[in-house]
Amino acid sequence: MIVMKFGGSSVANAERIRHVASIIQNFKDERPVVVLSAMGDTTDHLLDAADMAVKGTVDIAKVEKLHFDTARELEIDVPAIKELLEELKFLLTGISMLHELTKRTRDYLVSFGERMSVRMMAAYLEKQGTAAKFYDAWDIGMISDSNYMSAELLDEVWENIPRHLNDYKNGKQKEIPIVTGFIAKDKNGIITTLGRGGSDLSATMIGAAMKADEIQTWKDVDGILTTDPRIVKEARTVGEVTYEEAQELAMFGSQVLHPRSMIPCRKTGTPVRVKNSYNIKSAGSVIVEKHSGATPRVTAITSVKNVTLIDIQSSRMLGAAGFLAHIFNQFLKWNISIDVIATSEVSVSLTVNTKADLTGLLEDLARVAEVKATKEKAIVTLICDAAHSSSILSDAFNALTKENINVQMISQGASKVNISMLVDANQANDVVKILHKALF
Repeated sequence: MIVMKFGGSSVANAERIRHVASIIQNFKDERPVVVLSAMGDTTDHLLDAADMAVKGTVDIAKVEKLHFDTARELEIDVPAIKELLEELKFLLTGISMLHELTKRTRDYLVSFGERMSVRMMAAYLEKQGTAAKFYDAWDIGMISDSNYMSAELLDEVWENIPRHLNDYKNGKQKEIPIVTGFIAKDKNGIITTLGRGGSDLSATMIGAAMKADEIQTWKDVDGILTTDPRIVKEARTVGEVTYEEAQELAMFGSQVLHPRSMIPCRKTGTPVRVKNSYNIKSAGSVIVEKHSGATPRVTAITSVKNVTLIDIQSSRMLGAAGFLAHIFNQFLKWNISIDVIATSEVSVSLTVNTKADLTGLLEDLARVAEVKATKEKAIVTLICDAAHSSSILSDAFNALTKENINVQMISQGASKVNISMLVDANQANDVVKILHKALF
């Protein structure tokens, strides 16, 4: 058995659905379970409809048009989608009367995208002569807590999923399961969403619970690349990365899998393969617990822009216990996440996302230290074997020195698979190019 996950862009319209259906049919002998996101911009359209409903107007024209047009192009009739659209209209009418959109209602609202997507795909596969059956996530036992908009799956899911899918795995059920990603239900039967990386988490949870041969996530590139091909044309596919390396890649800008989605497959050692939906014969990249051969010195280079550097210095706190604790408590208070950090006894330099509102945080920090915030920075990260950090940094800094580029901060992660450096945002692409040339 394998699990195949396709994102929203992969099923954005009739043409893409036909293509994905052909991929599923190519792998049907491997007993695939298919996990789908909502079609294209459906989630955005649903949220736009909610905004209008809060102001008193019920309008599902965009959502309706996309799904009706797609069904017509695919030459299928999907009564189940018509039923969902009526349910959606009823929900929006309720929102328009209350002039309010709670987190719980928002989860119910956005679930319609995934629910319509799986019905569309199952109907099309059936029309093509491939037995398929759609499932809403809770139909296979996806139960979560009640933390709406960012729910976590409960431990019982590990037992629920095999109970519902073992007949398919064992060959007793012929229909390919087409399952909604991103959504679940809580113990009270209320629809929840799994937050960032939710569809990836759905796929890895199913794959891990079913002890699948592998989990496949399908994208539009030949797997994980040494860097962003839009920056470096010579970027090449990385055949194998570890779960830890993949998590670091995702944390620092690479669109691989969300770090939390790695948790289920790490428990069971289930491999995850990143495949190209435009080149199905390509082996792609496989994510595993440990490298099968020698650990590469450098695996990939990634970058994150929209970064703000915060420098904190306090000679008053020299030798004082609790200086760092006080600083981190302020970040906790204002719910602001730190990306990378470098510290000494009386000074701390760290980075945060520029989109965060730093006003209150900076005021609180200024009470005990001198604080300076500088925007327009970028983090460039080397995913590497930090056991060779001296030689890696030597090659990296020699190359950067020749181009007169100054690194303003450096941080080596505790995971021992990443080295991050801070540069000006307008230099980030050049730094990636220089390092890629030097290290690959």
